[in-house]
Amino acid sequence: MPARRFILFACPVFAAFAWPAGAGAVLPEMTGKIGTLPHGRYLCELPGDAAGPASVPVDGAWFDVINGSSYVSETGKGTYLRMGKNVVFTRGPMRGALFRLSGPRVLQRTNLEGPLARMRCVRSGPAAD
Repeated sequence: MPARRFILFACPVFAAFAWPAGAGAVLPEMTGKIGTLPHGRYLCELPGDAAGPASVPVDGAWFDVINGSSYVSETGKGTYLRMGKNVVFTRGPMRGALFRLSGPRVLQRTNLEGPLARMRCVRSGPAAD
């Protein structure tokens, strides 16, 4: 039981540090089993339309999930926390990014507004070496 109490105490603490100061939005309820994402490269895209391509890649928006709960992107390394279907990036260049698993290989960004609000990141294969 002591380990369980630590997890219940630590998760809200990690979530509090995951959000940039003054952002004004609320974190999703972080419940569920702690886990990790499948390793590999995640390419971020916007949905297309019926008249064109099914998706439109977002330039420079990708990350590789590597060991444990770590990732690397074009601009640096960091960590994330996965609880159930919610993922919050807690350190590094993507700090504060919130996602929800909407499929086995798909992360839907949940805290954006404007033209990128519908961005999703799809696991496309193994991480680059």
